[in-house]
Amino acid sequence: MNKKTFLSFPYLLWMVAFIVIPLFVIVYYGFTAMDGNFTIDNVKSILDPINLKSLWLSLELAFISTLICLILAYPLAMILKGMNMNNNSFIVLIFILPMWMNFLLRTLAWQTLLDRSGIINTALTALHLPTIDVINTPAAIVIGMVYNFLPFMVLPIYNVLIKIDNNTINAARDLGANNIQTFIKIIFPLSFPGVVSGITMVFVPAMTTFVISDLLGGSKILLIGNVIEQEFTVSNNWNVGSGLSLVLMIFILFSMALIAKYDKASEGTNLW
Repeated sequence: MNKKTFLSFPYLLWMVAFIVIPLFVIVYYGFTAMDGNFTIDNVKSILDPINLKSLWLSLELAFISTLICLILAYPLAMILKGMNMNNNSFIVLIFILPMWMNFLLRTLAWQTLLDRSGIINTALTALHLPTIDVINTPAAIVIGMVYNFLPFMVLPIYNVLIKIDNNTINAARDLGANNIQTFIKIIFPLSFPGVVSGITMVFVPAMTTFVISDLLGGSKILLIGNVIEQEFTVSNNWNVGSGLSLVLMIFILFSMALIAKYDKASEGTNLW
C-alpha cells in the first residue's frame, strides 16, 4: 500500500460508512415490500395524486427560487469582481459567515420576521401602512429558500468570473464591442460553468427541503420533501419513503450530469 492510498483510507472509510451503506439501505427498502419481497410499487407511489402534486409544487418553487437567486447573484458577483480585492478568500468568508449559523435558526428568524404579528408587520403598523400576510404561503417558502441558498449561487459564479482575464474583455472592447455585446459574447459564455454549478447547487436542495416548508409554510404546504419525511417519521413506512427518495435521486443524477458536462474543470464547484 503506497502513501497516497494509506492517506486516503480514512476518507474511503467515511465514504463507505456515510454514503455507500445509507444509499444501499435506501435502494433496498425502495425496491422491497414490508414482507421483504421485490416490488416497484414504492417507486410507483410517486404517481399518487397527493405525491404527484407535492412533486410538481416542489419543482415549481425550486425553479422560482433558483431563478430569483440567479437574478440576484449574477449582478452581485459582477460587482464583487469589479472591486478587485486582493484577498479573494475574504469575499468567500463574507458569504460563508452567515452559513455558520444553524440552518434552523436562520429559518426561524424569517418566521419571526414574516409572522402576522412579527417585526415587519409591527413596523408597517407603526408607519400606518398595510400589513402583509405572507407567512404560511408558498411566497414565504420561496423567501426562505432564496435567503438560505443564495450563497450557493453567488460563490460559483464569482469564482468563475474572477478567473476571466481582463485582457480578454479589453480586447473585445478594443474591437468595437459595447458593454452588452461584451457580456453576451465574452463574459457570460466564459462564466457559464459557474452558472450551471450555481443552478444545480440551489435547485437540488430547494427541491428536496422540508424544514423551510415546515416552518414558513406552517405544515400546510406539502412539498415532496415533507411527504418523504412523514413517511419515515410519522407513517414509519421506510419502503415508500425510500421509493420516493429514489425518484428524487433522478434529479440529483441529472444535476451531476449537467455539472460534469459544462463544468469539466470544476471551475464553479472549486470555491477556494
